[in-house]
Amino acid sequence: MDSSSTPAAKRSKHAALARPDLGEFGRHELAILGAPCGDIQALVAHLLPHLAPALRVAYVDADHAAGDAASEAQDLLATEPRPAPQVAEKGLSAELVDKITHRQLNLVRALDKFSQPELLAHESVVLVNGNHFRARQQVVIVDPRKPLDKKLDRLTDVRLILLADGQTELPAVLAQHLSTAPLPPVLRLTDPAGIAAFIRQWYLLAAPVLRGLVLAGGRSERMQTDKGALHYHTLDQRQHTAALLGEFCPDVRVSVRPDQAAALPAGLKPLPDTFLNLGPLGGLLSAFQADPNAAWLVLACDLPFLTRTTLDFLVTNRQASRAATALRSPWNDFPEPLVTIWEPRSYGQLLRFLSLGYSCPRKALINSDIELLAPPVPEELRNVNTPEERAAAERELIG
Repeated sequence: MDSSSTPAAKRSKHAALARPDLGEFGRHELAILGAPCGDIQALVAHLLPHLAPALRVAYVDADHAAGDAASEAQDLLATEPRPAPQVAEKGLSAELVDKITHRQLNLVRALDKFSQPELLAHESVVLVNGNHFRARQQVVIVDPRKPLDKKLDRLTDVRLILLADGQTELPAVLAQHLSTAPLPPVLRLTDPAGIAAFIRQWYLLAAPVLRGLVLAGGRSERMQTDKGALHYHTLDQRQHTAALLGEFCPDVRVSVRPDQAAALPAGLKPLPDTFLNLGPLGGLLSAFQADPNAAWLVLACDLPFLTRTTLDFLVTNRQASRAATALRSPWNDFPEPLVTIWEPRSYGQLLRFLSLGYSCPRKALINSDIELLAPPVPEELRNVNTPEERAAAERELIG
């Protein structure tokens, strides 16, 4: 048979990229359904004092005053529905309003499944009015005013059941629907402190895994030799830094330029840059491209004074609800981006800064919602970039 007549092998039209693990609105979302909308809004309002500010909470609802809620654009509300300004009537396609205490963005265009998580990327938890919108995990309220028999298809992963006043047991239709899995915890709707405690624990258990990244892909132009190959300790700096990270991370990679990967010492796992010529930002973005659902504990390889003390402090005080947990530089009070835990939500933020023409990870930290810590031993953040600094470090560390 003529090979030209054989069917071509099926080819993918898209790159095989790992995708962030997102729901309809965010990484950690809960739809609350089974009660009248006003009761759901009231519940969220009662939960906020118990959740904020430790968790950044968004609420998704429909504007009930604007007509058919199911066909209206989605509003992000604090406590209760409020009519949005008639932007289209003004001839605008968008309106950004400074409300003194906050800013409000009104759009004419509909929000799609891609823009919704982007708009809410900075939020720790998204609570959703499940009477109108879906979320991949749910909190179910047992209330006879809102029977659940016609909404069972929305109950895909129920994490909590709340009993309204006067309710003591589950409706048969709900019990049957949930019978194939262990029954979720059951609380009273009138117990906001207990419900908030459950949400905090649910969020904590879903914290992204922490992976380690040694940044060793620089050209070491000031040092005039590869900084990662220098020896201040028994191992070279790539190996030494990877060993430090290995005490806290189940998987440690070494960020390198593609031409450096083969020359790494045995036992180290290379992570070649896929974002090229961007300095440390390229290594960080390449790590997130490899695993966008992990948090990355990033260390530069030119920190020979760094010890377990500082890393233990950083990991112990990690705030997964922020974009990053960073140490304050003792020399300029800015975040130190190369001794930082970068959470998955920072991936989009870093890409956004890159799209605006900035390749500085520190600038991204300064302009993001981060946890900034005073280092326990400031001298350990001292980096070594020049032959003169190297000689001084060797005298102090080697003797």
